[in-house]
Amino acid sequence: MKVLETKNAPGAIGPYSQGFEVNGFIYTSGQIPVDPATGEVPSGIAAQAEQSCKNVGAILDSAGAGFDKVFKTTCFLADMGDFAAFNEVYAKYFTSKPARSCVAVKDLPKGVLCEIEAIAAK
Repeated sequence: MKVLETKNAPGAIGPYSQGFEVNGFIYTSGQIPVDPATGEVPSGIAAQAEQSCKNVGAILDSAGAGFDKVFKTTCFLADMGDFAAFNEVYAKYFTSKPARSCVAVKDLPKGVLCEIEAIAAK
């Protein structure tokens, strides 16, 4: 097992890693829309979805993979009313249309509107 860590995605805010590479697969932790350069969270679902996707991409990149290798995602929304706007941004990044679960949850860390985790092949 190899721990994945990059300064191009937000550092863990708890007792976990940004991701792991195990037996040729990459598992990312859920990525919330924190800009790793500033620590700020953008406003609105579109901007937050964009930043969450960028954060997932940075972890994939650190392992030598990309969005085209993702075969499963789990997406968390604070409000299912944001589903269409979230999908519009998500579709720009996850063009291979990986298997996905998308659920609404009561709360997300730092009060954000979305979180994305991914599993990819190396």
